[in-house]
Amino acid sequence: MHEISQEYDPEVRPEPSVSLARAEWRATVRPATDGHGVCLISIPDISCGACVARIERSLNDCPDVIAARANLTLRQVRVTLTDADTDPSPVFDALAALRYTARPLDQTDTEPASTRQDGPDLLKCIAVAGFGAMNVMLLSVAVWSGAEAATRETFHLISALIAVPVAAYAGQPFFRSALASLRCGRLNMEVPIALAVLLALALSLSELTRGGDHVFFDAAVTLLFFLLTGRYLDQLMRDRARSAMTGLTRLAPKGAMVRRSDGTVGWTPLAAIAEGMILHVGVGERIPVDARIAVGETDLDRSLVTGEAMPVAASPGTELEAGTLNLTGAIEAVVLRPAAESFLAEMMRMLCAAESGRGAYVRIADRAARLYAPVVHLLALATFVGWVMFTGDWQASAFVAISVLIITCPCALGLAVPVAQVVAAGQLMRNGILMKDGSALERLAEIDYAVFDKTGTLTTGTQHIVSGPRGDVERSAAKTLALQSRHPAASAIVAHLTEAAREVEDATEVPGFGIEGRIDGRHARLGRAGWVAEIAAGSGPVTGPAFAFEGQPAAVFDLTETLRPGAAKTVSDLRAVGIRVAMLSGDDAARAARVAGMLGIVETHYGMTPAQKVALLEELRDRGHRALMVGDGLNDTAALATAHVSMAPSTAADAGRTAADYVFLRDGLDAVTTAHGVARATAQVVRQNFGLALAYNCIAIPLAVAGLVTPLIAALAMSASSILVIGNSLRLNDPQTAAPMRSVRPGPEAVPA
Repeated sequence: MHEISQEYDPEVRPEPSVSLARAEWRATVRPATDGHGVCLISIPDISCGACVARIERSLNDCPDVIAARANLTLRQVRVTLTDADTDPSPVFDALAALRYTARPLDQTDTEPASTRQDGPDLLKCIAVAGFGAMNVMLLSVAVWSGAEAATRETFHLISALIAVPVAAYAGQPFFRSALASLRCGRLNMEVPIALAVLLALALSLSELTRGGDHVFFDAAVTLLFFLLTGRYLDQLMRDRARSAMTGLTRLAPKGAMVRRSDGTVGWTPLAAIAEGMILHVGVGERIPVDARIAVGETDLDRSLVTGEAMPVAASPGTELEAGTLNLTGAIEAVVLRPAAESFLAEMMRMLCAAESGRGAYVRIADRAARLYAPVVHLLALATFVGWVMFTGDWQASAFVAISVLIITCPCALGLAVPVAQVVAAGQLMRNGILMKDGSALERLAEIDYAVFDKTGTLTTGTQHIVSGPRGDVERSAAKTLALQSRHPAASAIVAHLTEAAREVEDATEVPGFGIEGRIDGRHARLGRAGWVAEIAAGSGPVTGPAFAFEGQPAAVFDLTETLRPGAAKTVSDLRAVGIRVAMLSGDDAARAARVAGMLGIVETHYGMTPAQKVALLEELRDRGHRALMVGDGLNDTAALATAHVSMAPSTAADAGRTAADYVFLRDGLDAVTTAHGVARATAQVVRQNFGLALAYNCIAIPLAVAGLVTPLIAALAMSASSILVIGNSLRLNDPQTAAPMRSVRPGPEAVPA
């Protein structure tokens, strides 16, 4: 036997196992691009807007928490911490104090908090409640038909024996949530429902014990049946609204075939895939993480990235985004970044954030949810007291108060904004546009000014040559010098000239000016016009890249930029809906004017520094304008952050994508008008949802207080109002609903500042 190194001490006790849980919590905090840490937490107990407001208030008070945003649709909370090394334990402790079940979500897990168990459980409760309601209703019909006293009492007793256990089982979703809320000293939307059901049962049992003529067992059980049915339909429609998010989970393989150091290929779970590993991706498989092709050629389905279904050819060196589908050939690819930092994970995080914005509409709904519980209980109590005073019948008064408790549930109001935002986020994603914040929809719908950066935004950032030197010798010599440089203009010249290159001696690149050398014994220059003119004969060109042999006339290359697809139509469509369009550029006046003329933009600002771009946007804001900024460069980052709302292409610098509210993955600039159309349609749908919720309450509450609504009708009305709001929000899935909307009053184009 091996000798034990330490003696056993019965007095020593192991450390509590909670340290393992805390280690797991800390491991799920990931670094964000702004230096903060982010922790994603699943909270399946979130059930209403009041829960969202309560969780956010509590977590925002925790130490080292920058912001906490709860997502009702996904039942998740996204907590931003001071940095990636921050201990998230206080956050979980705060949730435990609120009696919420919480677990950290691994950042490689793009699946929303699972509600799959809720569906079967609700169906079981509906089946039990339906069985009980049918049987109790049959007994009630006999009583209503004039059964004698002994028969009536027997049927009442049988109804009680059916209704009480049925209510105890079928009412669990409401009772559990209400009890947990009361234990924490708070009131949520389930408390009035649970109270209404219990009061109906209590009244019925009271009548049963004293031999009364009327009991309400049928009302209590049927009420539960309708409430549960409404909740199940609500969940189904929520799942449909969330389809864009859950659809992403099907695009994320749980692992991949990885080539090991010994040359064998074996399956590796997604979380274990690290940068530098070699993936083997077969035909019909999706790329699990961002990677670069090392071996093989294939065609790719990049519709997830660009919104375009046309296959794209790929070869060694091509970068692959996670979720891209491999169509025609097996490939091997080098992993560029782990799953938690992949394109697909970033898409999922953006979609999760779509419901987290706190615009004006969301704040209104949140305040209404917070006021709901105390107001509805006071209203029900006042209704009960009033009816007792005027009728003297406390049982009938309690029955009316129960109807008030049920019918005033503000579920429709709580769903008015988040469901519309989630559906809109899915519509945008299908069009290759990612939204980082739900409030950005509200802000985009308000814009009256669109400000575009030139290079890389209105244009593709690439240049091409329209014309150049005519002589074969000059063209060949110019290509020879251009091959010595990596400048974009030199690359454009090489692509334009088809002549064979020559030998060059003493080739030297002068930063900021161009390239010079000796070709066939003659001194030659290619670069800035003024610099080339120093050796050329005559006055020489004024602008543009030029070429010349010493002592000979200079030849100018007519260099122009390539417009981004859809740029001209985007500018035209924005002006058609009354939005003024301006162009900002750090380029010189001539080039800026050329691009502006091609697009029909009147207001052009050239030679602008990043600070001047910010100053212009601030000036627009001070003048009462709400400006959209669209830019791609590092020098646009501050302007993107300053604007009322901002967009950036996926090709933008990392800082630009981080600062922007939207990132569009497609090449065409029509993503701007598509997003604007969806934003305006969403704003319209949200206003309609508020109108529907308000109309429901204005009609339903007075009827309930007046005693004209039974608990059954109240349950039907409450469920119908929620389903109506969700159904109205789902109209955003129709491309025609979210199409760019035409203005009834086209605005005039701004004059140059």
